[in-house]
Order: sequence, then structure tokens, then C-alpha cells
Amino acid sequence: MSTEPAEHFDYHGHKHPYHLVDPSPWPIVGAGVAGAITGGAVWWMHGGPPWILLLGVFGVLAIMFVWWRDVIREAVYGGYHNPVVQIGLRFGMALFIASEVMFFSAFFWAFFSASLFPTEATGFVWPPKGIHPFNPFEIPFLNTLVLLCSGTTVTWAHHALIEGNRKGLIQGLAVTVFLGICFTSLQAWEYSHAAFGFKDGIYPSTFFIATGFHGAHVIIGTTFLTVCLFRAIAGHFKPEHHFGFEAAAWYWHFVDVVWLFLFVCIYWWGGGNAIGAE
Repeated sequence: MSTEPAEHFDYHGHKHPYHLVDPSPWPIVGAGVAGAITGGAVWWMHGGPPWILLLGVFGVLAIMFVWWRDVIREAVYGGYHNPVVQIGLRFGMALFIASEVMFFSAFFWAFFSASLFPTEATGFVWPPKGIHPFNPFEIPFLNTLVLLCSGTTVTWAHHALIEGNRKGLIQGLAVTVFLGICFTSLQAWEYSHAAFGFKDGIYPSTFFIATGFHGAHVIIGTTFLTVCLFRAIAGHFKPEHHFGFEAAAWYWHFVDVVWLFLFVCIYWWGGGNAIGAE
């Protein structure tokens, strides 16, 4: 029998190198629980009970688990993620990150529209009168250092993987996950000490929506990297076959870059002037 790699001559019953996935219930179930999160959150914000929102959150976590489990089985044990399929996966991840760029662009657009052209509602100044923004060189600056360090450690893990250093891969991922948890904890502490609320005007609205969605992305990225950590411990990644880790690293670097823009534009430029003037 030939010892040639399977993807060179066997496409798992297909006459082409592409992966035709089996029918799966997870997309429609995932859409349902995502709708439960949205509807439950709106109802809860209008005085309703929180249990629908909580069910939606647990449902999304469950869908993430079973869906990732199926993808891992296809990639590691089924051998479906051959080089041709990986090209499509890379394009898909790149387009997803591009859509995320547009997502955050909307928040920056709202912030700059309000800050560069202040109206009578804000007292024709920015930040608006009565708003006491955070000092950018306290918790925000510390969080900036935390995320920059996490970008370094995830790169360390990637280079260790390419060099076949499994111990370095695990150590780098573990430190990155720890730093992601530190960032989220610091941001939660910062929110709890805010001198303004979400409904206190345009500044709090744009501040919390931009930094809050970024915080949600940090939590998602940390979860993504945690899955990669367990997969690294299980020995799933190889120097020549590790797109799952690459996708997580791309996403994490994107989160880093968005935070730099948030720190410079919203914390420092958009609020630091008021701090310096006091």
C-alpha cells in the first residue's frame, strides 16, 4: 500500500479536495439561542426576568462546545482539513475579521461625530459638562500593557509551535489566557468605579458601547485561546497543521489593535484633556 499522504489521492469519498460538511443541527440551534440572548437581554433591560438571557448564554456556550468538538473531529481525526480546505478557512477568517473592523468602525464613527462636533446638548464641549472621565494613565494604561504583553505571549506560543516546542506552546498559551482574564477583571473593576452611567448622555453611551463590546471580544478570544490550550495539551497541533491556533492568534491580535485605538481615541484624546484641565 502506498505511504503517500491521504490528501494526495483520497478525498474521503469525494472526487475533489474540498470538504463537504455533513448536515448539522448546530447552526439553526445556535441561531435560536442567539435570539434568546437578544430577546432576553431586551426584556431584562425593560424590567423583565433574567432567566431567558441566562438560558441563552448557557445555550450559546453549549453550542460552542459541540460545534467546536465536531470541527476538531473533522480536522484532527477525520483529516478533512487538507491544504486546499485550509486556504478557504484562512480566507473565511480574514473576511470575518474584516467584518469586525466595520463593526467597531461604527462605534468610532459615533464617538468622533459627537466629540468633534459637540452640540448644545453637551454644552458645546467634549467631554460634556458634568462628565468626569477615567484617567487614561491609571487602569486603562495598565490594561494596555496587559494586552500588549498578551500579544507577545501568543506570538511566543506560535513560534514555539512552529519549532516543535510543545512545552513552550503550552506555556505561552497559558500565560496569554491568564493575561486575558486579568484584562477582563481590571475592566470590570473599572466599570464598577465609573463616575457616570450608561444613560447619562452621549459620552457614557459611546464609551460603554465601544469598550463593552471590546470587552466581550476579549472574553470570546480568551475562550478561543483556552480551547487551543486544551488542544495543545492533547497534542492536536502540529508545526505544519494548526490553523485552529492561527485563527485564535489572528483574532487576539485584532483585539489588541482595537484596544490601542480605544485607548488613544476614547480614553486619552476623548477624555484625557478633561483630566489634565482639572
